[in-house]
Amino acid sequence: MLPPVANLLALDGPIARRLEGFEPRPQQIEMATAVESALRTGERLFVEGGTGTGKSFAYLLPAIARLLERREEKIVICTNTISLQEQLMDKDLPLLRAVVPDEFTAVLVKGRANYLSKRRLRLAVERETRLLADEHERHSLQQIERWAASTDDGTLATLPQLKRPGVWDHVQSESGNCLGRRCPTHDECFYQSARRRMENADLLVCNHALFFSDLALRMRGAGFLPAYRHVILDEAHTVEDVAAEHFGLRVSEGRVRHLLRMLLSERTNRGVLASLATTADGDPALQDALSARQRAESAAHAFFDDLHAWRALDANSSGRMKEPGSVDNPLTPAMKELAASLKLLRARATEETEEMELGSLASRATEIGEAATMLMNQVIEGCVYWVDAAPSRRGRRDRGSVSVACAAVDVGPILREHLFGREGAVICTSATLATGPDDFSLVTSRLGAEDPVTLQVGSPFDFVRQMRVLVDPHMPDPRDDGYQDRLADRIVEQVRATDGGAFVLFTSNAAMSAAAERCRARLESDGHQVLVQNETGPRSLVLQRFRDDDRAVLFGVTSFWQGVDVRGQGLRNVIITRLPFDVPDRPIVQARHEMIEEQGGRPFFEDQVPRAVIRFKQGVGRLIRSGDDTGRVVVLDPRIVTKGYGRSFQKALPEGVEVEPLEPLAIAVDDYDAFDDWHGQDDDVSPDHEHPGGFDALD
Repeated sequence: MLPPVANLLALDGPIARRLEGFEPRPQQIEMATAVESALRTGERLFVEGGTGTGKSFAYLLPAIARLLERREEKIVICTNTISLQEQLMDKDLPLLRAVVPDEFTAVLVKGRANYLSKRRLRLAVERETRLLADEHERHSLQQIERWAASTDDGTLATLPQLKRPGVWDHVQSESGNCLGRRCPTHDECFYQSARRRMENADLLVCNHALFFSDLALRMRGAGFLPAYRHVILDEAHTVEDVAAEHFGLRVSEGRVRHLLRMLLSERTNRGVLASLATTADGDPALQDALSARQRAESAAHAFFDDLHAWRALDANSSGRMKEPGSVDNPLTPAMKELAASLKLLRARATEETEEMELGSLASRATEIGEAATMLMNQVIEGCVYWVDAAPSRRGRRDRGSVSVACAAVDVGPILREHLFGREGAVICTSATLATGPDDFSLVTSRLGAEDPVTLQVGSPFDFVRQMRVLVDPHMPDPRDDGYQDRLADRIVEQVRATDGGAFVLFTSNAAMSAAAERCRARLESDGHQVLVQNETGPRSLVLQRFRDDDRAVLFGVTSFWQGVDVRGQGLRNVIITRLPFDVPDRPIVQARHEMIEEQGGRPFFEDQVPRAVIRFKQGVGRLIRSGDDTGRVVVLDPRIVTKGYGRSFQKALPEGVEVEPLEPLAIAVDDYDAFDDWHGQDDDVSPDHEHPGGFDALD
């Protein structure tokens, strides 16, 4: 049995002896003590730990102590980002394993589709000339074959990038395509080995997506994770959106096309059905399957064309489908027919491997058809339904991929019953859960946690010394002709003020691209590398290039507001171009606001502002990541000082940090008197301010 966690984190404790430079942090000890109590009593705990608290140790140590005391109480730890998973598995847990006297096991849990099936790989290699559509696919399969000979865990994460990633579908592990103990590779199966480790582990580390997929399955009597007692959700500010997505459905054109291509690529006459022609050529069942596949392709084209046309009827439409049956659904009967023909072909298969492949593909067709019915008939209550239309990648003649989806509008009742209503502790933590001092009302109400324990611990950093927050209270309205030029001028000016090392954060891709285009020439002439998310390269590559160049400037959107850690002087300037309000015409946002209005509430103050405050805290939090970091946050959105609700954003800043006016840029110095005048006002929460115009109209 371990001593109290406060002793483990003390100056003379085992961690301090093992970790050079470790210093006890009262905030970390306070959080760890609260987590220790929650695990012991089965409480629901929401704890916000400021940057530098050391949150991972503050929940890992009590978790380890609890499982060593009660081995039967398996604990699940969920994160939203891969980077935090890697930190836990590669850094934090190995260190704690070295300082804790007793043994414990922790495994990273991944979904089954992340694992290679050696049997399916052998089958794909044997049939590649009839199975794979072109040379690129065959090269990708050869790449997988070489990797399979040396990989230790057989997971997709360690596989080098493939030219044709879809080839993985032919070799991944699948529950419906598994021979179990009859499989000739069962004893060396990567997935079965991982499953055994998972069943025997004390700690399970997974991502939010897998956890809520499992929770959705458990609601239907199934499940993927082994039985567990306690749950710790890190990065819990993302839980509502992830849960809403996984309690819904989606049918994408890409998913349907991929299934049909796996069966047969008409361009190359390759695929699973083509590979069967060598053994079943002339079989009426094969011909029926080929015909059913052709009809399914025609039905899919008609279905997604009609969805796109319906979406395009109103260029400003959010794509929301308020009524069932907005578009005819030929996809479901076509997929039902395809599944039936594949099952018939399966019954006539001469080899068990063929039988399993065809059964798996039939199940996919069935799932697509059933999902399409549920979406178009709007069967799932409490969901909002919409059509997405991605922009074309090939020019005007290709309309781009279409999908139809739904998501849960209010996850609170679901989580109240199936997560917070179960036995065992549920602990939610993040650097950004509260919208103000000790105000957890948004997150606890939206997630359905009744009467939880809440704790807000500050940061050990000296923010007053380490950072400044500057604001331009006179930026023009985004709809004004001069806005884009003024924004670009301010960005260039502020980048020059710190000689680069800047994140420039936006709330939309269009705004980011427009600003980057206006700023690029001037910044590059100053010697700054300009990196633009989605244009320069993948997110990980963009971030690495930024870290390697301390004068770089990174233009980013949603994913760079959170989960990015650049320590030291590499990042010394965070420029926030707009307060991060939700896009108001997103279907899920519309539906949530309608729900709040029906309950007699005011969506702007009860939902929009608190959510934007949380994201704002995330953006500001990119700047100071250690006690030695210094820098500035520049806010180019005047609403933080000109609107009454701006106080909510100011209160979200670290204690003692005040906003300061930027020096004038082509405006009269006297205009800044308005800044000082506003600072003396009380909060203005009158109804007149509930529906922000001007700046807010494009959020």
